Amino acid sequence: MTKIFVVGSYVQGLTIRVPRMPVLGENVVGDSFDIGPGGKGSNQAIAAARLGADVKLLACLGDDVFGDMALKVYAEEGIGREHIHRLPNINSGVGFVNILPDGENWITVDMGANMRMRPAQVSQCAGIIAESNILMTQFEVPPETVAAALAAGKAGGALTILNPAPARPADPDLLASVDILTPNAIEARMLLGLGPEAPIDEGELGRKLLEYGVGSVVITQGERGALIVRQSGARQIPALPIQAVDVTGAGDSFNAALAVSLGEGLDLDEAVAVAVRAGAYTATRLGVIAGLPTRAQLEAFTSQAGS
Repeated sequence: MTKIFVVGSYVQGLTIRVPRMPVLGENVVGDSFDIGPGGKGSNQAIAAARLGADVKLLACLGDDVFGDMALKVYAEEGIGREHIHRLPNINSGVGFVNILPDGENWITVDMGANMRMRPAQVSQCAGIIAESNILMTQFEVPPETVAAALAAGKAGGALTILNPAPARPADPDLLASVDILTPNAIEARMLLGLGPEAPIDEGELGRKLLEYGVGSVVITQGERGALIVRQSGARQIPALPIQAVDVTGAGDSFNAALAVSLGEGLDLDEAVAVAVRAGAYTATRLGVIAGLPTRAQLEAFTSQAGS
């Protein structure tokens, strides 16, 4: 069984479907309200566990009702609470998600307790990280904690995967500890200190990120699939044709499936193909956690999509 250690966030998601974006001062009536667990770290941990991995999660929660809900979900999904920290006098992370009819969204987030995660908490997990096949992290905890997590993964011999979201510039020394980097095009530009719409193609973005010592870059492209960029060249992995309902958790599903597949011995091209299918599955469901597939669900979806 693949052993994955995730250093990441918990964000309680409050989601509502809206017909269009409002203008300033306007109230727009929506529907299909959903409340559930979220945050990239938690989403990726849950998704990997559903796909069959042995997952450990380091996360910080507030001492509030959302923190209680998080612990309940972790228990249901088989993720232990040994490395879950409850912090007093601060709220758990919370995000307000508005979904448009085509599945696209915008999100407003208060990261709350997530921003109290410290490198010392990573250090306490060094032994367990060293026993893991893969270390995953994202940018929803402080940058010094991300750096500590990647360094611990490298020191322990784990494959390190960084999903650099939400987008921000990155320290080159941090990128040198990344075996596999999984940005979208906007995140790739911002990692390099460029504007989100800078006129540079995705292949060149990947090649520039390799110059910082990243092992491989996998640029997620939504409905176009994903682009793998390595020192030996680039390869496009096509997407499945789908009707998107909610793309909110598709990237997290992608990253989890990528990690599990690599841990099970697939090469990077094969693993990215599985990850693209997992992201597509999630995009066809409303709600992040409800859209994270089990192994059986992903296999059935892949079979149906190919028929």
